[in-house]
Amino acid sequence: MVRNEISDGVFFHTVIQGQVIDLQLPHEITPASSGLPPASRTFTGRDSELGALLEALKTGEGQQAVLVSAVAGMPGVGKTELVVQVAAKAQERGWFPGGVLFVDMLGYDPERQVTPERALDGLLRALGIPGDHIPTDMQDRSRLFLSALGTLARAGRRVLLVVDNASEASQVTPLLPNDGITASLVTSRHMLDIGARLPLDVLDEEAGVLLLDQALNEALGPGDTRVKDALTDAAAIMGLCAGLPLALRICAALLADFPTRPLSSLAQALEAAHTRLDRLSREERAVRAAFDLSYQRLDSIHARLFRLLPLNSGPSISSEAAAQLTYEDPFATEQLLQALARAHLIKGDVPWGRWRFHDLVRLYADEHGLAHAKDDMRDAAQTRLHQYYVDTARAADTHLRHSDGPISSRFSDRDDALQWLDAERANLVATATAAPPLGRPETALALTFAIDDYLNFRRRFDEGISLADSALALAQRLGDRRGEAGALAIRGVMQRQVRRFDKSIEDLALAANRFSELGDLYSQTDALTNLGRTLREARWLRESIQILIRTSATFNDLGDRQREAFALDHLGVALQELGQLEGEAGAIEVLNRALGIFRDLRDLSGEASVLNNLGPALHKVGRLVGEGGAIEGLSRAIDIFRKFGDRHREAAAHMNLGAALCDFGKFEEAIEALKCAREIYRNLGDRHAEAGALNNLGNALWMAQEFEEAVDMLTHAADTYHDFCDVRGERTVLNSLQNKFQEVQGCKTAEEKAAYDALLHAAAKRLLRRSEGSGQSD
Repeated sequence: MVRNEISDGVFFHTVIQGQVIDLQLPHEITPASSGLPPASRTFTGRDSELGALLEALKTGEGQQAVLVSAVAGMPGVGKTELVVQVAAKAQERGWFPGGVLFVDMLGYDPERQVTPERALDGLLRALGIPGDHIPTDMQDRSRLFLSALGTLARAGRRVLLVVDNASEASQVTPLLPNDGITASLVTSRHMLDIGARLPLDVLDEEAGVLLLDQALNEALGPGDTRVKDALTDAAAIMGLCAGLPLALRICAALLADFPTRPLSSLAQALEAAHTRLDRLSREERAVRAAFDLSYQRLDSIHARLFRLLPLNSGPSISSEAAAQLTYEDPFATEQLLQALARAHLIKGDVPWGRWRFHDLVRLYADEHGLAHAKDDMRDAAQTRLHQYYVDTARAADTHLRHSDGPISSRFSDRDDALQWLDAERANLVATATAAPPLGRPETALALTFAIDDYLNFRRRFDEGISLADSALALAQRLGDRRGEAGALAIRGVMQRQVRRFDKSIEDLALAANRFSELGDLYSQTDALTNLGRTLREARWLRESIQILIRTSATFNDLGDRQREAFALDHLGVALQELGQLEGEAGAIEVLNRALGIFRDLRDLSGEASVLNNLGPALHKVGRLVGEGGAIEGLSRAIDIFRKFGDRHREAAAHMNLGAALCDFGKFEEAIEALKCAREIYRNLGDRHAEAGALNNLGNALWMAQEFEEAVDMLTHAADTYHDFCDVRGERTVLNSLQNKFQEVQGCKTAEEKAAYDALLHAAAKRLLRRSEGSGQSD
């Protein structure tokens, strides 16, 4: 028998020479691994992604490898480096004895893009197939390539295929193995539907700073300690690069060029948004060039939306808002947005239906937007977007204002309106405070007056003050006296909420004067009511009472019963704090008048507010239980506040209820209510109010004979009041501790006296010493 042996190659064409043909594979295919780029030594921040891809490639008993893993992400995010690192580690572990095949498809470079036919030709040659044996037809090349990979795999010489930078599925699918054994890693700027998908995001601050440090050390050695010596500047560079590895590597290269250049110099150079992309370049590497390749693939419709999206001043945009830019319905616009997200030019945000830019991509899109402003009708798109925000914010505000005016049908209920405002808050504030060309005066003022109640309700006081500052400066520049008065009134209320009473009084008095000059008695009286409330909180009680008596009477004359009730509510609190509880002009009578008005108007929020303020007054005169008693009223107030989601005032009602229950001897219930108040205040970040809850809780715990915990709460309360420079609050707690210190002197047994004395002495002594040092009396 004639026997031919064909060795040192893999043959798939017919061989005719003798009757029996033995095909022998080469002992090793070294060309397969020769094309893998070297793995960088400065690789960080990708542990989870690296682990996920290695896990997908690993095979073992009972485990089937994932055959295709597609890594997708924006330009410059490090997709190639990730798969190279994975391939290198997989080879080190001996998972691919046949080697690694690597091909860069250059999918986003229109001049150099690699076709599947060309890629297959190179891959077949890498496997050792002679050129004259490679078919000319793509399908034949694909079949030959896949057969070769399958043959190698079955012979125990599994190969890993890495296809980098593919732009679409059709460019890569002819290359993907179908033998059920061979694995592939694919990278793309698009989300390709070709296997298991792994989205790759930018680096966090820690990983970005570490990358910067590692890259400098690789270039100049460990002696370069600029990053470690200036971590704040390194974090600033990381922030200006928004975690994009390409940008950070360019920054490292720029710093390596000049070893004496401080990081602060580069950070300052990158600060200006309009030049940042120009400065993120070095010779052949540039962030803008990376973005160009993706942008140039967009058709005219997608490119126009991409260019218009930066008109939104905030961090993310909803599909509904983006539809104002396209002048299409939200569903059609959402399809365009999804396509941009699949290309990783924008990113889908949470919840569904919101979209955001990477900071550098936003700058890039805005550059093109300004260059195409006329063709894109940019001004008209911006006008529609701003009007959408103003109209919708005003509609939402109708559900928050406690007035008998019309309620917009734009939202189904108050919760629906709040949900929209919560989602759009950052956009609304950013739009209202944006400088030209993104900002417009009429939009800024309209939004300021549309969302001030919302910001107050959500306790976003710093944002409210910033918004009012911006609106005030704008109104003064425009000579808009009404806008100036309105901004002063808003700022005055916000200043009171952060306990800047002097500034609040100044702003509200100025606002009242401006409205008086304009002949607007209604707005003037509203400002004066808020002034009266600030004066009360600043402990100018008699002045507060005088103003609130006047404003309640004025609103009565104007026929605005609701605002009359608000003024009476605040008046009742001032009278209560002055000690005028009973009688025709006493706090209880005034508060009951306010309660009657709110109930007539079916204003539940107003009713709850009065019940919360009436409770302590009834408590002080001993009307704790029964119909109309403090405990019943405060319990109802809590239920209403909870229904409206008004957590802060719910906490206040819990605190008042706890004090009433404590005096009624219901210590366990009192402690539970006070702990609830403290927890809410803590979650809301209101430390001053939390101090009040701690003080009441400490007293309740003491009465329940939980002495150790009581002293802990009281000392914590005193410390917090001291931090806020609240002399009155701190003195109240110190006096309480002093009284308890004296109280233990009368303990019946020596053991009790010793225990209580030791418990109180350290806390009281420390706090009293500090009080004396700050000039406070006990």
